[in-house]
Parts: sequence; C-alpha cells; structure tokens
Amino acid sequence: MLPKLTLILGGVASGKSDFAENLILSSGLEPYYIATAEALDDEMRTKIARHRTERGAKWRTIEAPLEAAASLGELPEGSAALLDCATMWLSNQMMANREIEAETARLLHALEAAPTPVVIVSNEVGFGGIAGDSLSRAFANAQGRLNRELAAICDQVTLVAAGLPLHLKTAP
Repeated sequence: MLPKLTLILGGVASGKSDFAENLILSSGLEPYYIATAEALDDEMRTKIARHRTERGAKWRTIEAPLEAAASLGELPEGSAALLDCATMWLSNQMMANREIEAETARLLHALEAAPTPVVIVSNEVGFGGIAGDSLSRAFANAQGRLNRELAAICDQVTLVAAGLPLHLKTAP
C-alpha cells in the first residue's frame, strides 16, 4: 500500500522519477502526474515530450508550474499523484518573485490535505560544493529547507542514487 506522502530525493538523472513512477503504478490507483516543468526552450520541450511518451496514455497530466498546491485538491478518490518535481516548482516560484515561505507553507498544507496518496520528487542539491553566485546559493539554501520540510511531513523518504533506493524514513 502506498503511504499518504512519499518523498523521493536524488541528484540529476539519478533515477528518482522512474522510481517514483513505479511506486505510483504499482499502487493500482489511477496515476496522475502533476508536472511543474515549463517548456521554455527547445531542449526542455524535447525532454517534456520524451517523458510524456515514456509515461504513456495511462497517466493523466496536470500542468502546474506555479499552482501545484491547488492541483492537489482536485485529485479524485481512487487516484495517486506524482508531483514531479519540487525543485522545478521552487525555481518557478523564485523566478516569479513569489514569497517562498508563504508558497512553501501553502504547498505543505495542500500535501497534508490531499485526498489521495502523493509521491513528491525533489533534487538533493546538498552534495555539491558551495555555489559561486548569490542567486545559486539562495536557491540551494531554499531547496535544502524545502526538502527538510517535505521530509518532515512525509511518511516515507527515499534517496535514489544510480537508480538504487536508500530508504531514509519508512512508513510504519
């Protein structure tokens, strides 16, 4: 059985999204994909199209680059949602000059109130060195805080590296 809230962390191309998708699909619930990426350039358009094709028609996609919190309340009973990813969501919030603490609180509340299980994918950015510019440092610090806050409310937390899961927190 899928826990109410699951956080999947990992680096870029670590296999975290594949792992998260498999969790949703193995639940037997109707799969919803809450997409936070925006197709702002050709590379991202190609990546989004490839991911949609790989997921296939069984997934219902909700585009929510800024409004993931609102999307969570719209999920029907009998479904499970994959929020992919919190890192892109945070980046979108910062680029839109939104109040990060308020938007994070809104997202956390929506996750806890979601009517269905939710699996959240997020990048672990804390394994690298200290960024060379203030914007990158601000983002890394905000991402670290977001990941800690997500981990605190999630029933299960898994770190994925090289496609392999390391369970950091398991549901009772």
